[in-house]
Amino acid sequence: MSELHIVATSHAPQAIGPYSQAVIANGFVYTAGQVALDPATMQLVAGDVQAQTEQVFRNLEAILAEAGSGLRKVIKTTVYLATMDDFAAMNEVYARRFGDHRPARSTVAVRGLPKSALVEIDCVALL
Repeated sequence: MSELHIVATSHAPQAIGPYSQAVIANGFVYTAGQVALDPATMQLVAGDVQAQTEQVFRNLEAILAEAGSGLRKVIKTTVYLATMDDFAAMNEVYARRFGDHRPARSTVAVRGLPKSALVEIDCVALL
């Protein structure tokens, strides 16, 4: 088994439970799900699902950068939405943030998210 390396950065929200922001293993970065917490205040950002999705991407970018990766190296994402009614609005931000890069994706509606967030995203990326 490959050695695991824990990723931690102050530029993304600190873990609010017994988990890591990300783990590196076998040349991949596995992020924890990110909600729209402002890392400075640990409070959910105000606004709609688009504002929250933008913050989620800022958090993911900070974690991936700390790991030595980035959005262009993401190979898979999972998007969790509090309601599928927000899919189009979330998808607009998602498409803009990834540009012409198209990682595999699963999107699911869930009953609830931490801190009553509207969106949560996790990803797997190459180093």
